Amino acid sequence: MNAISRLLKPHSVAVIGASADATKTAGRPVSYLVKHGFQGDIYPVNPKAERIGELRCYPDIASLPAVPDVGIVLLGAERAHLAVRELAQRGCAAAIVLASGYTETGEEGARRQRQLIDAAGSMRLLGPNTIGLVNLTDNIVLSATGALEMEHFPVGAIGVVSQSGGILGALLSRAAARGIGLSKLISTSNEVDLELADFIDHLVDDEATKVIALYVETVRNPEKFRAAALRAARAGKPIVAFKIGRSEAGAQAAVSHTGALAGADRMYDALFRQTGVIRAQTFSDLLDIPAALSTGRVLRNKRVAILTSTGGAGTLVSDSLGVSGFETPAPDAETAAALRALQTGDHAALDRNPIDVTLAGLRPDLLRGAIKAVLASPSYDALVVIVGSSSLAMPELMAGAIQDCLPLSDKPVLAYVSPHAPEVGALLTRRGVPAFAAAESCTAALAGMLQASQWKAPVAEAPQAAAVPADDFPAGSLDEAQAKQLFARFGVPCAREVVVQTAAEAEQAARELGGRVVLKILSGEITHKSDVGGVAVGLTAEQIGVRLTEMAAQVEARAGVRPQRFLVQEMVAGGAELILGLHRDALGTAVLLGMGGVTAELFKDTTMRLLPPGGPLSREEALSMARELKTWPLLDGFRGRPKADVDALVDAIVAFSAMAAQLGDRLSEAEINPVFVLPQGQGVRAADGVAVLAR
Repeated sequence: MNAISRLLKPHSVAVIGASADATKTAGRPVSYLVKHGFQGDIYPVNPKAERIGELRCYPDIASLPAVPDVGIVLLGAERAHLAVRELAQRGCAAAIVLASGYTETGEEGARRQRQLIDAAGSMRLLGPNTIGLVNLTDNIVLSATGALEMEHFPVGAIGVVSQSGGILGALLSRAAARGIGLSKLISTSNEVDLELADFIDHLVDDEATKVIALYVETVRNPEKFRAAALRAARAGKPIVAFKIGRSEAGAQAAVSHTGALAGADRMYDALFRQTGVIRAQTFSDLLDIPAALSTGRVLRNKRVAILTSTGGAGTLVSDSLGVSGFETPAPDAETAAALRALQTGDHAALDRNPIDVTLAGLRPDLLRGAIKAVLASPSYDALVVIVGSSSLAMPELMAGAIQDCLPLSDKPVLAYVSPHAPEVGALLTRRGVPAFAAAESCTAALAGMLQASQWKAPVAEAPQAAAVPADDFPAGSLDEAQAKQLFARFGVPCAREVVVQTAAEAEQAARELGGRVVLKILSGEITHKSDVGGVAVGLTAEQIGVRLTEMAAQVEARAGVRPQRFLVQEMVAGGAELILGLHRDALGTAVLLGMGGVTAELFKDTTMRLLPPGGPLSREEALSMARELKTWPLLDGFRGRPKADVDALVDAIVAFSAMAAQLGDRLSEAEINPVFVLPQGQGVRAADGVAVLAR
């Protein structure tokens, strides 16, 4: 048994600094261990007490009669490390440190935290600043959360890992009130040692856990998290994560559009998407989605039947589903006939969806028949049963009727409890029918189930290409010509262009390129050239000389810098304008793709992928990025528009990601905006570029 297993399922627990007063925080762990039936040995340690309840109290750790599996340290931050050192020296597997006053408080706290790490040596640590853990599967509570004042908790298949101690108690009590069964709850908090990824990895192997719920403040070790999350997804154990800090600003000082479009929260979106993690959009989703997933039922498509005896509630569910892209088709002819056979009279509406079964709340046989007909129907992938006020008089009958039908199909069956009746919702949930008090919660649960069923393991990562020489580029912000030379070296096609300094050189370049051309200033200091009048399009050889002189004066007036060099570029027309960019932060390196041009930040139609360890994106990932854009139809022949050269776009994305992978931290920023995707067979052209190389 490894240290984490012993932490979650100890045979003996020492409580250092235990109080005989169960109303105090220091008195709770012993009180709760006894109250909730811990079957192992409990060793309270307090030099001022001889007994706590029926338990003998020990004056110090050295006096303990045996080496405990786990030590709960209730001492303050200034003394906790002393107890941790003694526990480690005795061979304890793990210690839980509840004290606050560490890195969250500043430099002095950081010093204490380093002291704690040194004291632990090879012993594992949970915390500090944690509320502990609760193992409901085995009746083991190693926590001081006041939520444990409750007498009983539903035991189930959802494991919870939270970086907030208070949230652990909130989830424990909310789940109990709703009849949602949990298996393990762990508060990792400061994560001086054990962290999210460690417990995800452990819960993958925990037979009692089918779904993992995470409350995330930050991912401290992205690669470790990525590996653990992928392992969970491949094992068929979905992860649902609620990440706080969604409003955190992105890289405000970035010189590229990508920096403004790719904030920290978007990076988490990318990390979760690529590892199969389902993102909870609201805190309530963090219980709603796992409750549905823990049933083990599979949602294969988006067609949902709604059985209702109250029209208004049925419409609420139908509207919510429709907004999120679900379908609520009318019953097919055979299903409609089966439903009509159940109920006579003109008060029932059985040929539309929501399907009105007016007397269902009072006639369980009618409800059973309707559920059986819908679950057998090839027209539906899931069922939502509306529980109306008529069922409140006999909730057991309705819950029993729905439960009886569950073995007939593996399609998801959810309940929306229309009146305020939390006890009815809890009853249904305990019977295997996840029940929700909001129509939007039903939708969120079904969306999570659909995402879980449609997730596919990442394809084999693209092989690392041979290294491309790039040491000859200077450090700092490259000008546009240098940036595109860098991109071209890695295989990204660029528009034809000539660097000039004078009006005469510009005229000559325009003649060589032929047709109308683009004139731009060339500067490593001015990135957004159009903002200062540094771009002119559609010029002829006869116009360009005069325009160059005017542009130089205009830019000097607006930016205070007179440009000395200019770029004459072929006009690229007839293609879709996209943006292709690079973003780095603590989570890793991501490639961003989106609608480009000057409106990139306005429309924000973008998607992102984190680079896999040590290599570029695969072609499959690049193609899926393009298809995720709202503007994908523009690339795919929308309304008779020529289909774009998507294969060439995919090549460019992979080449750009290979550049990012090879250059690593040396490449601070990179962006192509726009990259023109021309009609099929004509390729792509990078028409502008930004690159910043670290000094």
